[in-house]
Amino acid sequence: MDRRLRLAPVVDVDLHRARCRAQDAIGDRRPPGDPEELAAAFGEELLPQWPDEWLVLERERWDQLRLHALEGLARRLRRDGEYLAALQTALTATQIDPIRETAHRILIEIHIAEGNTACAVKRYKDYQRLLRQELEVEPSPLMTRLVQDLTSA
Repeated sequence: MDRRLRLAPVVDVDLHRARCRAQDAIGDRRPPGDPEELAAAFGEELLPQWPDEWLVLERERWDQLRLHALEGLARRLRRDGEYLAALQTALTATQIDPIRETAHRILIEIHIAEGNTACAVKRYKDYQRLLRQELEVEPSPLMTRLVQDLTSA
């Protein structure tokens, strides 16, 4: 006899729903719903007030999934020319993990796509300064190449 506690199948778990939506955002299909609402949903932490030890790994899993989802959604929005939604989505990712380069790189790519050269260079310099202060490292060559052509005119 199995004596584990389980939720009834009729119980809706918001994390399960959010994970499915995140997988859609990472994949090639456009997730259903308003991009701003999706970005807000992916911006939510997992049980932020709970101090339980077992949540550490689960939070990390959720953080990685939502970062990838936000970045995938921001790229898709940029590709579709929805620049404001793309910027807001990528900014949500940088709030979750301020040193994550891919989120900052996407922001720079969005600024470049919009023709906002100065904004792209400023975003790069701000990120470079953050990395130097926090970790004493430089942005990757991939990120640096994004702005090299913009500043060597």
